[in-house]
Amino acid sequence: MVEHFEASNDATLTLPRVEQRIPTVVVDEAHVIYRVHKGAGGGTSPVAALRRLVTRTSAPNIQEVHAVKGVTFTAYRGEAIGLIGSNGSGKSTLLRTIAGLLPVNRGAVYTQGQPSLLGVNAALLNDLSGERNVTLGCLAMGMTPEDVAQLTPEIIEFSGINERGDFASLPMRTYSSGMAARLRFAIAAAKMHDVLLIDEALATGDKGFRKRSEQRVRELRESAGTVFLVSHQLSSIRDTCERTIWLESGVLRMDGPTDEVIRAYEAFANGK
Repeated sequence: MVEHFEASNDATLTLPRVEQRIPTVVVDEAHVIYRVHKGAGGGTSPVAALRRLVTRTSAPNIQEVHAVKGVTFTAYRGEAIGLIGSNGSGKSTLLRTIAGLLPVNRGAVYTQGQPSLLGVNAALLNDLSGERNVTLGCLAMGMTPEDVAQLTPEIIEFSGINERGDFASLPMRTYSSGMAARLRFAIAAAKMHDVLLIDEALATGDKGFRKRSEQRVRELRESAGTVFLVSHQLSSIRDTCERTIWLESGVLRMDGPTDEVIRAYEAFANGK
């Protein structure tokens, strides 16, 4: 496809049409630093905290962790992006930062709309049934009661929680961790998101559920959404994402086509 532009000398210029890529997430030199307790001690009591405030001293058992170090990239509408790296490399921290749950200490993160973070620890109410959690989750995402009533059977079927009995009517506290994670994914994936952040949620369940989940990620991407997927299962990254970002010790080591990035990462991991 080309467009024609008339020049002032009546000559016709033929220029290629450049496909418009719409950014959904821009991470600009982002640094994330958080503080953790190194262990129990007498420095965490309210009295000790007040003393430190008055004397302007720091807690002896607090350690700063520089989890994300100057990361820069742009994500575009319609992309599915894998995030890989060793344990503690900053992947989950980066997702939480994009979701707005952690502030950046330096740099900036810009997003289109409100990104939705789906993790294995996403909150569901343990004393309520799975079906009731579906209702509340869908309403919280802005669906109408009519939409919720229509989608609830599909969400429960997708999650597979009823494959071994009527677990949808039982309290969430009776679920295994895998069942709960599958239900979280099924609820979140019932809506089209501008930006969906998935943290290890596809690692649970059998092969059939993983195939359904990966297909759903493709549908979200094709509907002009952007999907980020953190997973230690590189096969899920390969099957789902055309682009992958590799973080190591908080530093962006590589950003490019999934096969190339995974090959480099595997060579690095095997050389450790």
